[in-house]
Amino acid sequence: MAAGETRSLIVAAADRLFYERGYEATSFADIAEDVGLSRGNFYYHFRTKDEILEAVIGRRMENTRTLLEHWEQDSDAPAERILRFVDILIANRSKIMEHGCPVGTLCTELAKLDHAAQNDAAELFTLFRDWLARQFSGLGRAADADALALHLLMRSQGVAALATAFRDENFIRREVADMEAWLLAQCPAATAPRSN
Repeated sequence: MAAGETRSLIVAAADRLFYERGYEATSFADIAEDVGLSRGNFYYHFRTKDEILEAVIGRRMENTRTLLEHWEQDSDAPAERILRFVDILIANRSKIMEHGCPVGTLCTELAKLDHAAQNDAAELFTLFRDWLARQFSGLGRAADADALALHLLMRSQGVAALATAFRDENFIRREVADMEAWLLAQCPAATAPRSN
C-alpha cells in the first residue's frame, strides 16, 4: 500500500475514533489497531497525536467545503440550500443520537482540554456560519444574515446535544420540522422553499 493511501486510512480511522470515543480517550494503539499497522509503521506517518488531530481537522474542513459546494450546485435557491443544512440532523440522526455532532463534540472536548487546536476545530463552525450567512443574504436578509446563521447553528447544536442525551428520534424530527417552519417565516414569499 502506498504511503499516501496508508496516511489517508490512518486519518479516516482517527477521525471516526475521535468522534466515537473522543480525542483524549483514543490512543495511538487504538488507531494503529483499527488500521492494522504496527507501531513502527504508524510512527512513520505520524509522530504525535496532535499531528493526527491536525490532519483530522484538515480532513473535516475539506469534507465540509465539499459538502457545502455540493449544496450550492444542487440548488440555486438559498432557502433550499439552508434546508440541506437543517436536514443533516435527520440524515445523521443515528450517529448523532449515539455520539453527538462531530463538530460540536470535538470543539467542546478540545475547549475543555484547553488544547492548542481548539480554534482550528472551531473553524468548522465558521465554515457553516459563513455559508449560512451567505444564504440568508441571498434571501434578502443581509442586515441580519449573521445573526440568523448563528441562531440556526445554535439551534442545530442544541438539538444534537439533546438527541444524544435522550436518544429520541421523534424529538429530532419535531425540532427539524420546527426549524423548517422558522426558516419559512424568515423568507420573503418569492424565495420560500418548496414543500417536501
